[in-house]
Parts: sequence; C-alpha cells; structure tokens
Amino acid sequence: MRQPLDRVFGYLADFTTTEQWDPGTVRTERLSGDGGVGTRYRNVSRFLGRRTELDYVVVDLLSPRLIRLRGRNATVTATDTMQLAAADDGTTQVRYRAEFEFHGPARLAAPLLRPALKRFGDRAAAQLRATLDAL
Repeated sequence: MRQPLDRVFGYLADFTTTEQWDPGTVRTERLSGDGGVGTRYRNVSRFLGRRTELDYVVVDLLSPRLIRLRGRNATVTATDTMQLAAADDGTTQVRYRAEFEFHGPARLAAPLLRPALKRFGDRAAAQLRATLDAL
C-alpha cells in the first residue's frame, strides 16, 4: 500500500471501514468498546446471495502491527487477522488472513464452499488494496 503504516493501521483497526473495502459487507456497526481489545462489532454481509450476520470481537490489537478479530454466528466462526509491516520506501505491506470454522450441518458443506470463499476473498483483497492506496 502506498500509505504509511500508522495511517493504514488506524484505518483497518476501525472495523466499520469494511463497508468501504469489503464487497460483501452490507453494514458494520460498532456495538461497544473504543476499538481496542474487547470491542464488539456486528457485520452484515451477503455471501452466495444470502444475508449473514456475524458478531465480531477484537481479540488482539498490537499497534501498529497486528489486528485480530473473531466473528461468530450459529454456523461459522471467522477469524480475521491483519498483519502490517512498514517497507523501506515508507509504504505498508498488509497480510490479511480470513479463516472459517463451520459448525453443525454447515460443516458438511464447507468443502463445497472453498471456491466461493476464495473468489470472495480475492475480490475483497483487490478492493482493500485499491481503497488503501486511495486513502
């Protein structure tokens, strides 16, 4: 990203910005907290034509290097980890990893969802890159 580390970290640490860079997000609202560990968010997304809600909690926040949130609903636990590093030229490198653990009957469908999740993630990565470069 062409932006400095502190600016990118500040932007990503506010999870409500998913509305700007995650093509699947319909709405994200902060439910409680100040953005630090323990802050709660509700994310409403569309995936494969269906609306889904996850309640996220910030579980790790190490400024300006690491942001980790865990989102849950009845069928999935999602762990989103963002690792940031400053490059020698003053730009920022972002590594975003989203992991999904499916529960109940959804667990049986998990292998079939992998291609769709990859496409979803690739679209989000491209949009995140463009959004961060435009900050």
